[in-house]
Amino acid sequence: MKHKTGAGRTTGTTLDPNAQIAAKLKALYQSVQEEAIPARFLDLLEKLDAAEQQSALQGRE
Repeated sequence: MKHKTGAGRTTGTTLDPNAQIAAKLKALYQSVQEEAIPARFLDLLEKLDAAEQQSALQGRE
Protein backbone atom coordinates (compact mmCIF):
# COMPACT_ATOMS: atom_id res chain seq x y z
CA MET A 1 0.00 0.00 0.00
CA LYS A 2 1.31 3.42 -0.93
CA HIS A 3 0.83 6.48 1.25
CA LYS A 4 0.56 9.97 -0.16
CA THR A 5 2.36 12.77 1.62
CA GLY A 6 1.04 16.31 1.83
CA ALA A 7 3.26 17.34 -1.06
CA GLY A 8 1.75 14.73 -3.35
CA ARG A 9 4.79 12.44 -3.23
CA THR A 10 4.42 8.74 -2.67
CA THR A 11 6.46 7.39 0.22
CA GLY A 12 8.08 3.98 0.32
CA THR A 13 8.49 3.78 -3.45
CA THR A 14 10.94 4.99 -6.05
CA LEU A 15 8.44 7.62 -7.17
CA ASP A 16 9.57 10.01 -4.43
CA PRO A 17 12.20 12.26 -6.09
CA ASN A 18 13.74 13.13 -2.71
CA ALA A 19 14.24 9.43 -1.96
CA GLN A 20 15.89 8.95 -5.34
CA ILE A 21 18.24 11.89 -4.76
CA ALA A 22 19.06 10.67 -1.25
CA ALA A 23 19.84 7.16 -2.51
CA LYS A 24 22.10 8.49 -5.27
CA LEU A 25 23.93 10.83 -2.89
CA LYS A 26 24.42 8.00 -0.40
CA ALA A 27 25.88 5.79 -3.13
CA LEU A 28 28.19 8.60 -4.26
CA TYR A 29 29.44 9.31 -0.74
CA GLN A 30 30.06 5.61 -0.11
CA SER A 31 32.06 5.28 -3.33
CA VAL A 32 34.18 8.29 -2.37
CA GLN A 33 34.84 6.82 1.09
CA GLU A 34 36.05 3.60 -0.49
CA GLU A 35 38.55 5.35 -2.77
CA ALA A 36 42.20 5.10 -1.78
CA ILE A 37 44.04 8.26 -0.85
CA PRO A 38 46.57 9.07 -3.60
CA ALA A 39 50.21 8.65 -2.58
CA ARG A 40 50.96 12.18 -3.78
CA PHE A 41 48.38 13.60 -1.37
CA LEU A 42 49.81 11.57 1.51
CA ASP A 43 53.29 12.87 0.67
CA LEU A 44 52.00 16.44 0.75
CA LEU A 45 50.38 15.83 4.15
CA GLU A 46 53.67 14.46 5.50
CA LYS A 47 55.53 17.52 4.22
CA LEU A 48 52.97 19.80 5.85
CA ASP A 49 53.34 17.99 9.17
CA ALA A 50 57.14 18.30 8.95
CA ALA A 51 56.91 22.01 8.14
CA GLU A 52 54.53 22.60 11.06
CA GLN A 53 56.85 20.76 13.44
CA GLN A 54 59.84 22.75 12.20
CA SER A 55 57.92 25.99 12.62
CA ALA A 56 56.91 25.04 16.16
CA LEU A 57 60.53 24.24 17.05
CA GLN A 58 61.76 27.55 15.65
CA GLY A 59 59.07 29.41 17.59
CA ARG A 60 60.38 27.96 20.85
CA GLU A 61 63.92 29.27 20.30
